[in-house]
Amino acid sequence: MINALGREIPEYIDGYGKTTPFTGVFATRPGMHRYGPTVKAARPGESKLARSLEEVFKRIPISDGMTLSFHHHFRNGDKVVNMVLATAAKLGIRGLNVALSAIFPVHAPLIDHIKTGVVSALDTNYLSGLVARAVSAGMCARPVILRTHGGRARAIECGHLKIDVAFIAAPAADDYGNINGVSGPAACGSLGYAFPDAEYADVVVAVTDHLVDYPLTPISIPQTRVDYVVKVDKVGSPEGIVSGTTRITEDPAQLRIADVAAKVIQAASLIKDGFSFQTGAGSASLATAHFVRRTMEQAGVTGSFILGGITGHMVEMLEQGLFRKIMDVQGFDLEAVRSLATNPNHVEIGSGFYANPFNAGCAVNRLDCVILGATEIDTDFNVNVVTGSDGLIMGGSGGHSDTAAGAKLTIIVANLVRGRLPIVMDRVLTATTPGETVDVLVTDQGVAVNPGRSDLLGLLITAGLPVRNINDLRLLAERIAGSRAKATMHEKIVAIVEYRDGTIIDVARQVMI
Repeated sequence: MINALGREIPEYIDGYGKTTPFTGVFATRPGMHRYGPTVKAARPGESKLARSLEEVFKRIPISDGMTLSFHHHFRNGDKVVNMVLATAAKLGIRGLNVALSAIFPVHAPLIDHIKTGVVSALDTNYLSGLVARAVSAGMCARPVILRTHGGRARAIECGHLKIDVAFIAAPAADDYGNINGVSGPAACGSLGYAFPDAEYADVVVAVTDHLVDYPLTPISIPQTRVDYVVKVDKVGSPEGIVSGTTRITEDPAQLRIADVAAKVIQAASLIKDGFSFQTGAGSASLATAHFVRRTMEQAGVTGSFILGGITGHMVEMLEQGLFRKIMDVQGFDLEAVRSLATNPNHVEIGSGFYANPFNAGCAVNRLDCVILGATEIDTDFNVNVVTGSDGLIMGGSGGHSDTAAGAKLTIIVANLVRGRLPIVMDRVLTATTPGETVDVLVTDQGVAVNPGRSDLLGLLITAGLPVRNINDLRLLAERIAGSRAKATMHEKIVAIVEYRDGTIIDVARQVMI
């Protein structure tokens, strides 16, 4: 089958099943009811405390072939996933499906668990490090499912991703299962990506290193959804939530790109009272917030809300009165953790509230502007953030496709040439975000506007911005860096890229390493 982006999608994929090709951003309607988890009852006096993870495994009991879920709020500082899977290996459990909202280099032990059969499948929104490389090389018998943040919430709520046991890394918990992410020595901030897991999993386990007297306050995930509580030495390192993708760039070229991106927003007449804004996790994307802030200060504008993954820079804008609220699904640094714990205008939200397309209205629908990065972008404005030019998996959509679909103005910021490779091409290797949701590309060599936004084109030209045709940018990139060599791919599908509505926008195939 050929989907709406011209991508060939098999009608059936082993390890996945019958496929539904992507037919357009808003073409797929729900036509279903929400899944209902197992109904339970706790009697007075019953204890939820377990002495160890091994005891939890035996009390549930966890068996071969189950789906275990985890959240990624500790990012590269997470310790719970490896602990849980080591317990599974010790007990001889096999064939587990690991539904982890994002996979980082710290999760490299997954490779051995896949080789030994403890883990047979992965379901995630972002895939990096040695695990991504091993998946690209064809290590997994079943293709990895790559979802968006909103798409994962949708899949859980609709029963397409049925979770048997959710393990929630809890920076603080009481003995009856109330959890938050803002207390304790390992406070990581918002637990928003764990909200659907807690709400819809058949069994929920809180894993904590900070057990407090009942009742814990504030409560992010309540006792009514938690079945077991187990204390361990350490659930994660908060410093690990900060990475190279969450720091503002110091590169002069990228700072110029960020400056122009802010001027695009201004030219579009969006920087006014009530302005709403989100940036992606790329360094240039985050730098754009600095220039937006300066523009807002000069104009005396007060925005309505900042959304998504939150940094200290965004916290400063809230505290200085430039925005009235922050809606936080993930903290990107320790200042975001502090603010969520102390500021009532800094609000924790779940990933369904954030970006699930199949509810009565998610927060991304109210965005005026989002700034995103790209590995590649083609002349139809389709964006790749899943694979590199060599075909190796090195990321995932996360909230990229979700925010692009919801925002009034979606801007991609990127150097025209990165690592001696052109970023603009005729056809991206792996389509992640469809071009119909991308409005503007800002590079160090000029600004390209999607032909579908002719209204915006005139505004940018009037503002004196360096507007160029995207085909001209492609040719310039090739003159500077040459054409990209075509990646050598095999037939085996190693990953399925789902759009936020559950349709398949593309697949990634095995790479020789």
